[in-house]
Parts: sequence; structure tokens; C-alpha cells
Amino acid sequence: MSDHQEACIFCRIAAGDMETAFVVETDRVVAFDDISPQAPIHVQVIPKRHVDSVHELGSGDTALWAEILDVANRVAVKKGVDESGFRLVSNAGPDSGQEVHHLHVHVLGGKKLGPIA
Repeated sequence: MSDHQEACIFCRIAAGDMETAFVVETDRVVAFDDISPQAPIHVQVIPKRHVDSVHELGSGDTALWAEILDVANRVAVKKGVDESGFRLVSNAGPDSGQEVHHLHVHVLGGKKLGPIA
């Protein structure tokens, strides 16, 4: 693991170093409950490989992006929000409010969500 990846909290979670319980795990993607939930259901879906944001994905990452979305859908089913509805959010860059610079997709649900401001 590089120094950057060692400093990245999501890289450490994905590597199993933080003893985080995974909601869903595949060979390349993990999902885990957010430690500061913004909705009753708030799960982070991340690739195990370090990617700063969705902006860094290229044409060679199509399968990884599809797997992230598949895991997000599996999370929605597992958490029971697949029928009532859920929101997917991925921030990219400083103006978006991205706090952790490792690609992640928020799965939010469990209540009627307000408009995105």
C-alpha cells in the first residue's frame, strides 16, 4: 500500500484494516454504513482500488463503475429501501463538498428525502 493509500481512510477500510462491517462485498467493491448518517439508511459504496473521484474514471473503468452501481442496488435491497426509493450521490472535487478523496457513492434512504439544494 502506498503512503497516499495508507493515509486514505477508505483504502484502509477496504483493506480490512479498520474492522468495518461490510453490508456488501465483492472482489473489487465494498459497502459499509456511514459513521455520520444523513438519512436512516446511509451506506458508502467504494472501490477497493484507490480512485480519487468519479472524475478519474475512464473508459477502462466501465466494469468497475457498473459493479459499484450493482453493489449500490444490492445495498438498497438488503437495507429494504429498493421499493420505497433511495438516492445515489457521488461528489467529485472541492466545490461538490467531497470530504474523502476516494471515490464513493452514498446510498441514502429510509425516509422521504427532500430536494437536492
